[in-house]
Amino acid sequence: MIESLQASPAALIGVCVVLGLCVGSFLNVVVYRLPKMMEAEWRADCAEVTGVEPPPREVFNLVTPRSRCPSCATPITFDQNIPVVSWLLLGGKCAACKARISARYPAVELAAGALAGFLAWRFGYSPALAGALIFAWSLLALALIDFDTQLLPDDITLPLLWTGLLFNMGSTFTSLPSAVLGAVAGYLSLWLVYWGFKLVVRKEGMGYGDFKLLAALGAWLGWAMLPFIVLVSAGLGAVIGLAGMALARTGRDTRIPFGPYLALGGLVGLLWGRQATVAWLGYFPS
Repeated sequence: MIESLQASPAALIGVCVVLGLCVGSFLNVVVYRLPKMMEAEWRADCAEVTGVEPPPREVFNLVTPRSRCPSCATPITFDQNIPVVSWLLLGGKCAACKARISARYPAVELAAGALAGFLAWRFGYSPALAGALIFAWSLLALALIDFDTQLLPDDITLPLLWTGLLFNMGSTFTSLPSAVLGAVAGYLSLWLVYWGFKLVVRKEGMGYGDFKLLAALGAWLGWAMLPFIVLVSAGLGAVIGLAGMALARTGRDTRIPFGPYLALGGLVGLLWGRQATVAWLGYFPS
């Protein structure tokens, strides 16, 4: 099996696409459940401080309970949980109550599969492919969670940071010293922006999760990639944010999550950041 994947790029891409579709199905669970798990932890912490016993709750984590229809709570069977295919066969509706099932579920599965296939084509059979898959799928989950809730869970950002450092112990994407400096510089740069904005404007401009996410991106791609990532993220955030405000007629006080733009900037940095930096500066800082 391993030899065939090494010898056949098409087979590698196919396997990664199928794997990505399955991972995308799991990411849908993570995006929905992880914020709710965080809220439950916060309520438990508040109850511990106040001494008020919280009401009993069912076990709720990434595994329990089984996936079920949000409208009628009917458990979803295995044959109804095949990525993309089941949604199409069911016509985008629950098999029991016929309630609509959001098209975002198959869209996330397709996005995870397409990313996996593209990364397999780009990196081939290598340790870099394994790291790129972890990197891309984590960013996809973080972008969706931040878009929905304006939260960037430590349960994803911190493991992503440490995993980036581990991969770069062998200089997979950058040298280990560059990765360590990238993690430190990524965190401190947005931390300084946060406090400068807060001192001048007297309000918060971003959350601490953004610091940790940029630190994780620095750990994966190195300190020299941070300016490119921030430039791409800020540019996309400004254009899309202004367009959204114009179309939705919202005011300047509307909070816009920065995590999705950082995630997209990190993915662009992984794929084309080095070439863009060389084209811009004439060299890549080491």
